[in-house]
Amino acid sequence: MPVKREHIMVAVIDGQGGGVGRALVEQIKRTFPTLHVRALGTNALATAAMLKGGADDGATGENAIVHNAGQMQVLLGPMAIFVANGLLGEITPQMAAAVGGSGALKILVPSQRCNIRLAGVAPQPMQVYLEDAVRMLGEELNRLSE
Repeated sequence: MPVKREHIMVAVIDGQGGGVGRALVEQIKRTFPTLHVRALGTNALATAAMLKGGADDGATGENAIVHNAGQMQVLLGPMAIFVANGLLGEITPQMAAAVGGSGALKILVPSQRCNIRLAGVAPQPMQVYLEDAVRMLGEELNRLSE
């Protein structure tokens, strides 16, 4: 059964200063202005950055990420949200397990800083990865709302 775009649950997860998350939120809201985007930060600074970027609401900390990950249809963020101790240790094993165990589609942005390399993915400027993530989100939104 098709879902209206405004009812699709999307969350952006980030930590540290929230720069990648904020950039994702800004591009998502520019492309899909009516889409409800929830900011989930590992810390208050990251959550605040994503809220300033246009997220509709937000929550902070391990419990917020663990609780919300399973309720979303799409999760976006840097690749490190999938890895225990990612983002310089801000991603707890429980957070990584919640993201990995979520039934949501996960759109992960590669980063050369997290010591993970994906075969078949050439190093690109961050802006290219962000644009590709938003394009992939659009494909998922179309699939969900058909």
